[in-house]
Amino acid sequence: MFSSNKMHWDFALILIFLGVAVIVMGRRRIRQLLDSPETSKMDRLSIYASTIAFQWLATAIILWRTRAHGISPTQLGLAIPKPGLTITVSIVLAALMSVNQIYSLRRLAANPSEIQGVLPQLALKLFPQDDLERLIFFALVVTVAMCEEFIYRGFVQRVFQDWSGGYVIAGVIGSAIFFALAHLYQGRRGLLTTSIVGSLFCAVRAWTGSLFPTSVAHFVADFSVGMMAPAKLRKAQKKCTSK
Repeated sequence: MFSSNKMHWDFALILIFLGVAVIVMGRRRIRQLLDSPETSKMDRLSIYASTIAFQWLATAIILWRTRAHGISPTQLGLAIPKPGLTITVSIVLAALMSVNQIYSLRRLAANPSEIQGVLPQLALKLFPQDDLERLIFFALVVTVAMCEEFIYRGFVQRVFQDWSGGYVIAGVIGSAIFFALAHLYQGRRGLLTTSIVGSLFCAVRAWTGSLFPTSVAHFVADFSVGMMAPAKLRKAQKKCTSK
Protein backbone atom coordinates (compact mmCIF):
# COMPACT_ATOMS: atom_id res chain seq x y z
CA MET A 1 0.00 0.00 0.00
CA PHE A 2 1.25 3.47 -0.90
CA SER A 3 2.25 5.52 2.12
CA SER A 4 4.78 8.31 2.05
CA ASN A 5 5.43 11.49 3.97
CA LYS A 6 7.11 12.95 0.89
CA MET A 7 5.22 15.69 -0.96
CA HIS A 8 5.66 15.16 -4.70
CA TRP A 9 6.16 18.31 -6.76
CA ASP A 10 3.10 17.68 -8.91
CA PHE A 11 0.91 17.10 -5.84
CA ALA A 12 2.25 20.34 -4.36
CA LEU A 13 1.35 22.20 -7.56
CA ILE A 14 -2.16 20.76 -7.53
CA LEU A 15 -2.64 21.79 -3.90
CA ILE A 16 -1.35 25.31 -4.62
CA PHE A 17 -3.76 25.57 -7.54
CA LEU A 18 -6.68 24.38 -5.37
CA GLY A 19 -5.70 26.62 -2.47
CA VAL A 20 -4.97 29.79 -4.46
CA ALA A 21 -6.12 29.81 -8.08
CA VAL A 22 -9.51 28.19 -7.43
CA ILE A 23 -10.25 30.72 -4.68
CA VAL A 24 -9.22 33.72 -6.79
CA MET A 25 -11.15 32.55 -9.86
CA GLY A 26 -14.21 31.72 -7.77
CA ARG A 27 -14.31 35.09 -6.03
CA ARG A 28 -13.82 36.93 -9.33
CA ARG A 29 -16.65 35.05 -11.03
CA ILE A 30 -19.01 35.55 -8.10
CA ARG A 31 -18.20 39.27 -7.92
CA GLN A 32 -19.06 39.59 -11.61
CA LEU A 33 -22.35 37.75 -11.09
CA LEU A 34 -23.34 39.87 -8.09
CA ASP A 35 -22.47 43.08 -9.96
CA SER A 36 -24.59 42.17 -12.97
CA PRO A 37 -28.29 43.13 -12.70
CA GLU A 38 -29.41 39.74 -14.01
CA THR A 39 -28.23 36.66 -15.88
CA SER A 40 -29.57 35.42 -19.20
CA LYS A 41 -30.30 31.85 -20.23
CA MET A 42 -27.03 31.75 -22.18
CA ASP A 43 -25.13 33.11 -19.17
CA ARG A 44 -26.40 30.28 -16.97
CA LEU A 45 -25.81 27.58 -19.60
CA SER A 46 -22.30 28.91 -20.19
CA ILE A 47 -21.51 28.78 -16.46
CA TYR A 48 -22.89 25.23 -16.22
CA ALA A 49 -20.85 24.06 -19.23
CA SER A 50 -17.58 25.71 -18.18
CA THR A 51 -17.87 24.32 -14.64
CA ILE A 52 -18.52 20.80 -15.95
CA ALA A 53 -15.52 20.99 -18.29
CA PHE A 54 -13.19 22.43 -15.64
CA GLN A 55 -14.07 19.88 -12.97
CA TRP A 56 -13.70 16.86 -15.25
CA LEU A 57 -10.37 18.20 -16.53
CA ALA A 58 -9.10 18.67 -12.96
CA THR A 59 -10.29 15.16 -12.06
CA ALA A 60 -8.55 13.63 -15.10
CA ILE A 61 -5.25 15.37 -14.27
CA ILE A 62 -5.38 14.23 -10.64
CA LEU A 63 -6.16 10.65 -11.69
CA TRP A 64 -3.22 10.75 -14.08
CA ARG A 65 -0.75 12.02 -11.48
CA THR A 66 -1.91 9.73 -8.67
CA ARG A 67 -1.62 6.70 -10.91
CA ALA A 68 1.90 7.86 -11.87
CA HIS A 69 2.83 7.69 -8.17
CA GLY A 70 1.25 4.29 -7.59
CA ILE A 71 -1.85 5.39 -5.70
CA SER A 72 -4.67 2.99 -6.46
CA PRO A 73 -8.32 3.95 -7.06
CA THR A 74 -9.22 2.14 -3.83
CA GLN A 75 -6.89 4.37 -1.82
CA LEU A 76 -8.66 7.38 -3.32
CA GLY A 77 -12.05 6.13 -2.20
CA LEU A 78 -13.13 4.82 -5.61
CA ALA A 79 -14.36 1.53 -4.18
CA ILE A 80 -16.93 0.17 -1.75
CA PRO A 81 -14.96 -2.02 0.68
CA LYS A 82 -17.84 -2.18 3.21
CA PRO A 83 -21.06 -2.43 1.14
CA GLY A 84 -23.53 -2.75 4.02
CA LEU A 85 -22.09 0.12 6.00
CA THR A 86 -21.62 2.27 2.89
CA ILE A 87 -25.21 1.91 1.70
CA THR A 88 -26.63 2.56 5.18
CA VAL A 89 -24.48 5.65 5.70
CA SER A 90 -25.35 6.89 2.20
CA ILE A 91 -29.08 6.76 2.94
CA VAL A 92 -28.76 8.44 6.34
CA LEU A 93 -26.37 11.15 5.13
CA ALA A 94 -28.48 11.93 2.05
CA ALA A 95 -31.60 12.18 4.23
CA LEU A 96 -29.84 14.55 6.63
CA MET A 97 -28.67 16.79 3.80
CA SER A 98 -32.14 16.86 2.25
CA VAL A 99 -33.80 17.76 5.56
CA ASN A 100 -31.23 20.49 6.13
CA GLN A 101 -31.90 22.03 2.72
CA ILE A 102 -35.67 21.99 3.26
CA TYR A 103 -35.26 23.58 6.70
CA SER A 104 -32.94 26.28 5.32
CA LEU A 105 -35.37 27.20 2.55
CA ARG A 106 -38.30 27.35 4.96
CA ARG A 107 -36.32 29.58 7.29
CA LEU A 108 -35.53 31.86 4.38
CA ALA A 109 -39.19 32.00 3.39
CA ALA A 110 -40.06 32.96 6.96
CA ASN A 111 -37.40 35.70 6.97
CA PRO A 112 -37.57 37.30 3.50
CA SER A 113 -35.18 40.07 4.57
CA GLU A 114 -32.37 37.50 4.26
CA ILE A 115 -32.97 37.36 0.50
CA GLN A 116 -30.35 40.09 0.11
CA GLY A 117 -27.59 37.75 1.33
CA VAL A 118 -24.85 36.47 -0.96
CA LEU A 119 -26.14 32.92 -1.31
CA PRO A 120 -29.80 33.80 -2.09
CA GLN A 121 -28.69 36.37 -4.66
CA LEU A 122 -26.36 33.85 -6.31
CA ALA A 123 -29.11 31.25 -6.32
CA LEU A 124 -31.53 33.63 -8.05
CA LYS A 125 -28.98 34.25 -10.81
CA LEU A 126 -27.60 30.73 -11.21
CA PHE A 127 -30.34 28.19 -10.59
CA PRO A 128 -32.25 26.78 -13.62
CA GLN A 129 -35.44 28.42 -14.84
CA ASP A 130 -36.72 26.07 -17.57
CA ASP A 131 -36.57 22.41 -18.58
CA LEU A 132 -33.41 22.71 -20.72
CA GLU A 133 -31.57 24.48 -17.92
CA ARG A 134 -32.75 21.85 -15.43
CA LEU A 135 -31.38 19.09 -17.68
CA ILE A 136 -27.95 20.73 -17.93
CA PHE A 137 -28.11 21.59 -14.25
CA PHE A 138 -28.64 17.89 -13.51
CA ALA A 139 -25.43 17.10 -15.43
CA LEU A 140 -23.69 19.89 -13.51
CA VAL A 141 -24.78 18.51 -10.13
CA VAL A 142 -23.68 14.98 -11.06
CA THR A 143 -20.30 16.41 -12.09
CA VAL A 144 -19.86 18.49 -8.93
CA ALA A 145 -20.92 15.62 -6.66
CA MET A 146 -18.48 13.18 -8.26
CA CYS A 147 -15.56 15.48 -9.06
CA GLU A 148 -15.48 17.62 -5.91
CA GLU A 149 -15.71 14.54 -3.72
CA PHE A 150 -12.89 12.92 -5.63
CA ILE A 151 -10.74 16.06 -5.56
CA TYR A 152 -11.23 16.99 -1.90
CA ARG A 153 -12.21 13.76 -0.12
CA GLY A 154 -10.27 11.48 -2.44
CA PHE A 155 -7.08 13.24 -3.46
CA VAL A 156 -6.56 16.03 -0.89
CA GLN A 157 -7.55 13.86 2.06
CA ARG A 158 -5.27 11.06 0.88
CA VAL A 159 -2.31 13.38 0.30
CA PHE A 160 -2.50 14.99 3.74
CA GLN A 161 -2.98 11.63 5.43
CA ASP A 162 0.07 10.15 3.68
CA TRP A 163 2.09 13.33 4.10
CA SER A 164 1.53 13.20 7.88
CA GLY A 165 2.71 9.61 8.06
CA GLY A 166 -0.71 7.95 8.01
CA TYR A 167 -2.67 10.06 10.48
CA VAL A 168 -6.33 10.02 9.42
CA ILE A 169 -7.10 13.22 11.35
CA ALA A 170 -4.50 15.10 9.29
CA GLY A 171 -6.28 14.05 6.12
CA VAL A 172 -9.66 15.09 7.53
CA ILE A 173 -8.43 18.52 8.65
CA GLY A 174 -6.48 19.22 5.46
CA SER A 175 -9.36 18.24 3.22
CA ALA A 176 -11.94 20.18 5.25
CA ILE A 177 -9.81 23.35 5.11
CA PHE A 178 -9.30 23.15 1.34
CA PHE A 179 -12.99 22.42 0.76
CA ALA A 180 -14.02 25.39 2.90
CA LEU A 181 -11.56 27.71 1.15
CA ALA A 182 -12.94 26.67 -2.23
CA HIS A 183 -16.31 28.01 -1.05
CA LEU A 184 -14.93 31.21 0.46
CA TYR A 185 -17.03 33.21 -2.01
CA GLN A 186 -20.15 32.23 -0.04
CA GLY A 187 -19.28 34.60 2.79
CA ARG A 188 -18.92 33.90 6.50
CA ARG A 189 -22.06 31.83 6.84
CA GLY A 190 -21.20 29.78 3.77
CA LEU A 191 -17.64 29.30 5.02
CA LEU A 192 -18.92 28.00 8.37
CA THR A 193 -21.42 25.69 6.71
CA THR A 194 -18.95 24.21 4.25
CA SER A 195 -16.40 23.74 7.05
CA ILE A 196 -18.91 21.69 9.05
CA VAL A 197 -20.16 19.73 6.06
CA GLY A 198 -16.63 19.20 4.80
CA SER A 199 -15.48 17.82 8.15
CA LEU A 200 -18.51 15.50 8.33
CA PHE A 201 -17.94 14.24 4.79
CA CYS A 202 -14.22 13.68 5.47
CA ALA A 203 -15.07 11.63 8.56
CA VAL A 204 -17.59 9.55 6.59
CA ARG A 205 -15.07 8.94 3.81
CA ALA A 206 -12.46 7.81 6.37
CA TRP A 207 -14.99 5.60 8.18
CA THR A 208 -16.43 3.84 5.13
CA GLY A 209 -13.31 3.96 2.95
CA SER A 210 -15.52 5.10 0.08
CA LEU A 211 -16.56 8.30 -1.68
CA PHE A 212 -19.96 6.82 -2.50
CA PRO A 213 -21.86 8.10 0.59
CA THR A 214 -20.53 11.65 0.31
CA SER A 215 -21.08 11.77 -3.46
CA VAL A 216 -24.71 10.69 -3.04
CA ALA A 217 -25.29 13.19 -0.22
CA HIS A 218 -23.56 15.96 -2.19
CA PHE A 219 -25.80 15.26 -5.18
CA VAL A 220 -28.98 15.19 -3.09
CA ALA A 221 -28.11 18.45 -1.34
CA ASP A 222 -27.27 20.39 -4.51
CA PHE A 223 -30.01 18.98 -6.74
CA SER A 224 -32.79 19.36 -4.17
CA VAL A 225 -31.95 22.99 -3.46
CA GLY A 226 -31.54 23.69 -7.18
CA MET A 227 -35.04 22.39 -7.85
CA MET A 228 -36.81 23.87 -4.82
CA ALA A 229 -35.02 27.17 -4.26
CA PRO A 230 -35.95 29.26 -7.34
CA ALA A 231 -39.70 29.37 -6.60
CA LYS A 232 -39.22 29.91 -2.86
CA LEU A 233 -36.58 32.60 -3.38
CA ARG A 234 -38.75 34.53 -5.83
CA LYS A 235 -41.66 34.32 -3.40
CA ALA A 236 -39.45 35.61 -0.58
CA GLN A 237 -38.14 38.35 -2.87
CA LYS A 238 -41.69 39.51 -3.63
CA LYS A 239 -42.50 39.64 0.09
CA CYS A 240 -39.36 41.65 0.74
CA THR A 241 -40.02 44.21 -2.03
CA SER A 242 -43.70 44.58 -1.10
CA LYS A 243 -42.85 45.77 2.42
